Amino acid sequence: MKKLLLAGFILFSVSFAYAQTELKATMGINFVSIPSVQDYINQSYQPIDEVGTFSTAVIFTIEAGQFLSSNFELGLEIPYQIYSYNSNVGLGQYDLTYNSILPSLIAYYALIGNGYNFKIGGGAGPRFVSVNESKKWNGSKVDYSSTGFGVIVRAEGNTILGDNVFANIAVDIRYDVNGEPSDSDGNKITNNVLKENVNFNSFSVGLKLGISYLFGVAD
Repeated sequence: MKKLLLAGFILFSVSFAYAQTELKATMGINFVSIPSVQDYINQSYQPIDEVGTFSTAVIFTIEAGQFLSSNFELGLEIPYQIYSYNSNVGLGQYDLTYNSILPSLIAYYALIGNGYNFKIGGGAGPRFVSVNESKKWNGSKVDYSSTGFGVIVRAEGNTILGDNVFANIAVDIRYDVNGEPSDSDGNKITNNVLKENVNFNSFSVGLKLGISYLFGVAD
């Protein structure tokens, strides 16, 4: 994480010859596939509401970008993704909450028009996962965490609303290797049917809407 922030700071610092900076805030929905978690819940608890191949997660993102030229931008984004699953499993209520911070350094190629721009980009960065598993029938509630790595591909469009303020729409494709979260004692979530630890590696496709602000004047 420190190396990612340092790289972004250095690249932004040396790029002020083309002084156009973008700030962006978005929110959206990701359709997330986490196969190991899906198997664990469905096989271990046989819930009334089974976990499907794709589940929905809410994502909030802030991003700062620097145009290094008229067609190339480097951005540093910090998204926060929230996913929860709740179901009655016969013995009682079962809850699983999975939150993740997904920072990435992203390089964009931009097509600039009169009052709009279109960008295609890709990047990567560390992933920080926190999981809470609650089994109401025996009163257990355990927190797990892990650190991983992920990649992202994005296509986005921005349409001017006025005074350098743009409406933003974006489509993201992500693949995150989040590993096997463990608790404070090193214990991991185990699928006893498959006799293996549960990992939170995920693939997702998402749609986001937001607002971006562009300031600075290009030379």
